[in-house]
Amino acid sequence: MGDFDGRTVLVTGAGGGIGGAIVRHLTRRGADVIAAGRELSSLDAITGETGARALAFDVESEESIRGAIEGLDLWGVVNCAGFGGEIATPQDTDIAVFDKVISVNARGALLVTKYATREMIRLERGGVIVNVSSQASLVALEGHISYGSSKAALDNITRVSALELGRHGIRVNSVNPTVVMTPMSAWYWGRDDIERPFLEQMPLGKWATEDDIAGPVVFLLSDEAGMITGVSLPIDGGYSSR
Repeated sequence: MGDFDGRTVLVTGAGGGIGGAIVRHLTRRGADVIAAGRELSSLDAITGETGARALAFDVESEESIRGAIEGLDLWGVVNCAGFGGEIATPQDTDIAVFDKVISVNARGALLVTKYATREMIRLERGGVIVNVSSQASLVALEGHISYGSSKAALDNITRVSALELGRHGIRVNSVNPTVVMTPMSAWYWGRDDIERPFLEQMPLGKWATEDDIAGPVVFLLSDEAGMITGVSLPIDGGYSSR
């Protein structure tokens, strides 16, 4: 992996499982990590464990994001804050839930990118952004009309940002994980009628771990990925290759 000494990386959603794993991987490699979440209390465990700095802001509020990020000397960003929404068909979806999923997963990541890249360009050191997307943006999954749409929007934000920011030496990529089996996801994906047929269609036949996601994120942030930008990288055990 690359040497992150002297590089400050902002990680949103750092109080969650995947976000926390990313913070751990980055701090072990010498990065100065700013662990961000909606509430400072949600960050106590990860900052206490890793020594990362805590920063609180609301990804649904442009004013909150601007106030938190302006003036930070940033080299990298991981947009990991997310909201799962509901399991619903297009005809049954709750539009208020759809709006919130879009607001957090797509609009929030765009707003963080908007203000973080201003600071990265100011420093004239280049940098990297990694967006945590989903396999739900690459293939159609039943019940995922809101979540899949938000992550498809995030993938386009990734591509257009890569196009626009390359001239400043800033790379932008996304990772697109399959399900990480946590208590939050087990209520749906852990059901035998859902889990068994899904894993039977996946070449590797197993769920991802948080470290399975964090490792590729850190690779994309590293200098070893210096010619990779505008990519959506599936981390899905081969599911989207079917």
